[in-house]
Amino acid sequence: MNTDSEFLEKICRQYSLGRLESQPFPLKGGFLHKMYSLFTSEGRYAVKLLNPYIMQRETAMENYRTAEKLEGMLEKTDIPILPALWFDGRKMQCIEGQFFYLYEWYDGKALKAEEIKAEHCHTIGKLLARIHGLDRQEAAYEHSEIQIAWDSYIEQLAAQNEELCHLLRENRSLLYESQNNGNLAVKRLPKAVSVCHNDMDSKNVLWIGDDCRIIDLECLGYASPYMELYETALCWCGYEKCRIDYDLLRCFLRSYSEAGGLLPQDWETLYWSNFGRLEWLEYNVKRALGIECSEEEIAMGISEVRKTIAHLIYYDNARDKIMDCLKEFS
Repeated sequence: MNTDSEFLEKICRQYSLGRLESQPFPLKGGFLHKMYSLFTSEGRYAVKLLNPYIMQRETAMENYRTAEKLEGMLEKTDIPILPALWFDGRKMQCIEGQFFYLYEWYDGKALKAEEIKAEHCHTIGKLLARIHGLDRQEAAYEHSEIQIAWDSYIEQLAAQNEELCHLLRENRSLLYESQNNGNLAVKRLPKAVSVCHNDMDSKNVLWIGDDCRIIDLECLGYASPYMELYETALCWCGYEKCRIDYDLLRCFLRSYSEAGGLLPQDWETLYWSNFGRLEWLEYNVKRALGIECSEEEIAMGISEVRKTIAHLIYYDNARDKIMDCLKEFS
């Protein structure tokens, strides 16, 4: 923490943000990067320190460049976003090899699952439709197959974490079935790509009353609007807590459609295409094993493995109810 504090003071000096008037404090919510609130003599800011292990990935910089370009596109609209600040003609900054973004402070808060109401789903459904309408193209959505060797991870966990080893081994069939069905399903998705946020769940929207701001825009990219619609609708109607409210799901889909968003006809394909949590599970299995992460991330990895397995089991058990609801919109 002391190291981060010294680094944050250096940011304030170098970018003329003013003198720190209190100790920077960490902001909760993110699972990949560190965020802090900065009170200075010139105002209040938020800073996101990008995970150095993420930044080492071969595609990281290109993905961030694409996201910044699309963020600029959104800034020209009245879609409520919280964009990164510009310094020296760029958004991403770097000091001593640490990449980061700076933001004006917005004094809102993310909603907890139990706080999400129909009006929130209505708003987010409408905003998502508008984002998808910015640059929609009739083109095949290209998605690499997921080929995760779960047996290898089970073997590695056997030597390091008996609990997680048991969790993966107990659900081995589900993991491979979801992976195989997902790889087949994404090939059947309708031809369409558009601007997508790619992580627009409730933790990435801040609210002050009815006013909101969409954050974490470094996830922006071109993807399937159908997949994002489905995944985002699930997240806003209780899937994160393994307790789907089907009235909220209907509200979200109805709002998206009324705002001009195009609904899919083949919901079965969308159901199976929602297998991105397998990649999130693998990432956190690696963290739990101490692979490509810092020591402090191991505990978070263990926790996220538990949560993600619970989501996968719940999703499998809820399939019939989910499909019955979705077919109302066919």
